[in-house]
Amino acid sequence: MKVRDIMTPNPFCISHEASLKDAHLLMQTRNVRHLPVISETTGELMGMLTHKKMIATVLTMLNKYGQGALDRRERYTPIAQVMDTQVQKLGLDEPLTIVVQYFIDNKLGCLPVVDDNNKVLGIVTSSDFVKLCQRLLLQP
Repeated sequence: MKVRDIMTPNPFCISHEASLKDAHLLMQTRNVRHLPVISETTGELMGMLTHKKMIATVLTMLNKYGQGALDRRERYTPIAQVMDTQVQKLGLDEPLTIVVQYFIDNKLGCLPVVDDNNKVLGIVTSSDFVKLCQRLLLQP
């Protein structure tokens, strides 16, 4: 099996010019935990923002500035300051045997799937692997 067989195609992405508040709202309304961050001008992958990283940043702001300033701080914090820029990427034809080992070894929750031009095609999450396990376990 390959990445293309289990990935979530066309994931919700966010612009590198968006704010932390924008990301927070997008994750909340779309019920996602991982956001590929793309260039506003080229559409290329620039980084990833995970729910874990966003929550840690918001909690740090809350502790440092208090509840009253939290909304303002979130609105004026660029996503580019918070996102992870060192992101391992996958291609559509990457074998799952390699990908699953990478997930295990690096304790990752997701990896973006990109084309040759670094445009986001999909995302593979730990949930995608759980769904694959369910499919395999339910086969006669």
